[in-house]
Amino acid sequence: MKEILVEVWGDFACFTPPYGKVERMTYPFPTPSAARGILSAIYNKPVEFYYQINRIEVLAPLSYIGFKCNEVKSRVSSNPIDVEEDRTQRMTVALRDVRYRIAASIVPRPSFAGKEAQLYDQTLRRIRAGKNYYQPSMGLRQFPAYYEESDEKVPPIDVSMDAGLMVYDVFDLHDASVSKKAKSKLSLFHAVMEHGVVRVPPYDSPEVLKGAEIC
Repeated sequence: MKEILVEVWGDFACFTPPYGKVERMTYPFPTPSAARGILSAIYNKPVEFYYQINRIEVLAPLSYIGFKCNEVKSRVSSNPIDVEEDRTQRMTVALRDVRYRIAASIVPRPSFAGKEAQLYDQTLRRIRAGKNYYQPSMGLRQFPAYYEESDEKVPPIDVSMDAGLMVYDVFDLHDASVSKKAKSKLSLFHAVMEHGVVRVPPYDSPEVLKGAEIC
């Protein structure tokens, strides 16, 4: 299967599990959903294809940092927010000085009438030119991600660990609808890093545990 290899890096990263929304904690490496989000920020046509993440390679040693952030509890809307009354402090445990290699394949949807090679060529052109629809991030928008096409010169770290059940994605990858009202559909997989490499099963694999829709 043809692959796109992208190296992404940043000063900080926080890939939060579902149970860590209040006091944020991070997985030790990106979820497939986070990796797909980085690629989608560069090039994305959800009605034509989706990205299948095949591998996530950790290229920099794992290093953690903890800090508190001043945030507001309410969502931004047309109504003004009183920052003094709505302010709260939240603890975040994040990764620092991160670098990853993402290996992904493009999966055309049944309705796609063009050539698969065109999708790969367009994606690679945008990666090489540094173009993106919006700034990719390392889990949180305040942690920007930088990227380039990988030459595979940097080897993965020699660390192995079992991270247990990890979020695979929060949407049904076969749903091509583009809507802010789309319901989330959580999926999980057993994430194991062997010598710095996390192998990701295909979305339709029985290794991916799919749940019900989340309203």
